Amino acid sequence: MAKVFTIVNQKGGVGKTTTAINLSACIAIAEKSTLLIDLDPQGNATSGMGIDKRALISSVYDLFADPPQPIEAVVQKTNIKYLDIIPANINLVAAELELVERADREVFLREKIASIRDYYDYIVIDCPPSLGLLTLNALVAADHLLIPIQAEYYALEGLSQLIDTIKLVQQSLNPQLTIGGILITMFDHRLNLARQVVDETRNHFRDKVFTTIINRNVRLGEAPSYGKPIILYDIGSTGAENYISLTEEVLRI
Repeated sequence: MAKVFTIVNQKGGVGKTTTAINLSACIAIAEKSTLLIDLDPQGNATSGMGIDKRALISSVYDLFADPPQPIEAVVQKTNIKYLDIIPANINLVAAELELVERADREVFLREKIASIRDYYDYIVIDCPPSLGLLTLNALVAADHLLIPIQAEYYALEGLSQLIDTIKLVQQSLNPQLTIGGILITMFDHRLNLARQVVDETRNHFRDKVFTTIINRNVRLGEAPSYGKPIILYDIGSTGAENYISLTEEVLRI
């Protein structure tokens, strides 16, 4: 049965989608059957995998539509063996409004995923930068959370609100949910401030912080514009090395 990892932080620009794409690709390259679910209406994980989000015939929105499509009908193959994706585009904005009316609005995604968990080793969910109903569904559907934070001044801002939300979900809707790890991203070793953020994060969250740090890397920033994860775009880059190292840690969870 698949382990479900949700990549979450209500702040934007912290590396959620970059992590979702590259972690999924690295797990698949390790020959683990993997499903990436793009749950962000911006559809950046979709385009980052080389799929035209404006030309989708079906998407994750169709899971939430009335009537909903079977999840098997919206899964697509990618160019990477062992990696499938449920893509997203701007249509997903409507899903949040439609979920409000449903009695099962918090557990809807978990129930959808249940029918395909035996088909995969890992499911990775990329969340939008908010704590709305889509993100709540991703928290309820997950076994483990991966929280990226940027190695900059406001890194920990808002994290307490996210931790409070996680505790509420653990108490009421998903008691098995754990924080798989906090991932420091966009690290620039030349900056004292970045090193201070790393120290502060490790002092506060201790063993919950991944050993791997994602360094700021030009090739990592370029890869999405070519519709490729970094491991296919430039396997010799620092970004590829970082995400391979992160994957080794995640596979031990």
